[in-house]
Amino acid sequence: MRGRAMMRAATGCLMLGLAMPVSVAGAQEPAAWRDGLVFHTFSIAAIDPRTGEVGVAVTTRVPCVGNGVPWVRKGVGAVATQASTRTEYGTELLDALAKGEAPDAALKRLLAADSGFQQRQVGVIAIDGRSAQHTGTGPNAWAGHRAGRNYVTQGNILVGPEVIEAVAKSFEASEGTPRHLADRLIDAIDAGYVLGGDKRHGLRTSAAVVVADARPGMSRRTDGQTVNINVCEHESPVSEMRRIYNAVSQTLGYRTLQQFSGADVYQLKVMLNALGFYKAGETLTQRMPDANLFTADVVTAVDAFRASERMGTPRVGGSPAGLVDAETVERLWAALTKAGKADAVRQQLLDVVMVRR
Repeated sequence: MRGRAMMRAATGCLMLGLAMPVSVAGAQEPAAWRDGLVFHTFSIAAIDPRTGEVGVAVTTRVPCVGNGVPWVRKGVGAVATQASTRTEYGTELLDALAKGEAPDAALKRLLAADSGFQQRQVGVIAIDGRSAQHTGTGPNAWAGHRAGRNYVTQGNILVGPEVIEAVAKSFEASEGTPRHLADRLIDAIDAGYVLGGDKRHGLRTSAAVVVADARPGMSRRTDGQTVNINVCEHESPVSEMRRIYNAVSQTLGYRTLQQFSGADVYQLKVMLNALGFYKAGETLTQRMPDANLFTADVVTAVDAFRASERMGTPRVGGSPAGLVDAETVERLWAALTKAGKADAVRQQLLDVVMVRR
């Protein structure tokens, strides 16, 4: 298990990425935990060196994975602790990083004192990008880990190594793009989930993403948490996690627009403006009096865009004027990408979709 990009077969996993120790009240603890805390799962812990964000995303076929696996601490790092889960690794590793200890030294020291280390899996990454991982031995199912620039990903009881390979590929592809860390982490976990993820079937599952941001004004909380979504039980937890994130951030596409007002209306205006359908040549700002209003000229611009995409125009019995549904949003982004303007628009909208707590 030496080397930043090493993978091995085994089982038992742990990953850490904290904001605060997770406290589990008796009424919130799933009955299945009474025989021991076990999270056979896959996860990613990562940092964004541009923003200083630290975060963890995870999913599994066990309830309430967010209560035990992800640990993050603003300005310090992130940890994921899984398999035969020892939650204390979250606080202990983050404390060690905060004192300046290297991730590999800290993890090695803690594992040496842990009689159950062979049943654990842990991933830790510091704010400066240094990382360490451990995958113990266990049941005869695939388990392993992989590290790359600004992330560590690990998993056990998986359908195969392609799961964490997909997680890594997704996260690497989004490196340097104008997107928030939570957004990137959810996509990375989804990439592994759609390939099968946890090999167990027929069970309802859970997912979570936690991010902390040390920048002033980004969180009202002393721990700096900006995102904490814990889908405790759902038939499609990663999709639900994405839906919640998009709804909380009011990211365009989270609802069907039919002459409403809101932050997503402004996002729509910026996209249409970049494509020349709305106030072409003008610079839009959130301080405009009607920035969030779905006004008649926006309806006209939407209809013009839909017509250019051969999506149809308003007619009796057809789609309403100014309809912005999921397909319209997808077409808008595709058009922006084709025009080479997608990244510039995402950059312009970063603050608009920022989630704060």
